[in-house]
Amino acid sequence: MHLAYPAVLSALLFCTGLYGVLARRNAILVLMSVELMLNAVNLNLVAFDVWLSRAARDTLHSGQALTLFTIAIAAAEIGIGLAIVLAVYRNRGTSDIDKLRDTAEGPETEGPGTPAAEKAEATA
Repeated sequence: MHLAYPAVLSALLFCTGLYGVLARRNAILVLMSVELMLNAVNLNLVAFDVWLSRAARDTLHSGQALTLFTIAIAAAEIGIGLAIVLAVYRNRGTSDIDKLRDTAEGPETEGPGTPAAEKAEATA
């Protein structure tokens, strides 16, 4: 098999994952897109390992070893990421990234019409 087939498939998977990260608003779908990108990298690592091992008989299969490390890191990332998403969902009631970004900024502390200004006017 030629190296071009898995490389093109890996590029398509990576581009699909990149589109998912950039276009999605749901945090769980963003995590799934990151996993898709990591799987594209794993496919590339294994494909190049097989391609390079045909040239030299005594190889260490370092591409496959790196793939195992990447899978372990991806599993830990998904576990921590889902825990964070569930905690944020319980606190805020949504997993929409745009709404979470808006609530993270908080209200302004200066200027007319802000909660701090209205509170100061009510006490005066």
